Amino acid sequence: MQRRLIGWGALLGMLSVAIGAFGSHILKPVISEHYLQVYETGVQYHMFHALALILIGLTAGQWGESVRLRWAGRLMIAGVILFSGSLYILSISGIKLLGAITPLGGVCFIAGWICLAVEAFSRKK
Repeated sequence: MQRRLIGWGALLGMLSVAIGAFGSHILKPVISEHYLQVYETGVQYHMFHALALILIGLTAGQWGESVRLRWAGRLMIAGVILFSGSLYILSISGIKLLGAITPLGGVCFIAGWICLAVEAFSRKK
């Protein structure tokens, strides 16, 4: 579990850098300032939660595997896909309906952080 979470975190972090560079160099002259900000928000949350996955993986290495840590990782990955992914597509396509998906990703992020917090507070040591 630990290696998988750290591996996913590293891959998502790399992808965040690549997507951010794409936005900065390719999209900046093509899309409006508003949609560029939407895109950049997706990149920021993408990177924050890639780092969170690495943190969860390191935590699993220290505390041992648990169902809550596994779910925290799954929810972070789902959050990146739903939250950041919907913002990327929205900013490029302008399809506003995709904005309805974004909050689902936010809920995944929140639930993932809750899983991590509950695991931390439920530790005996």
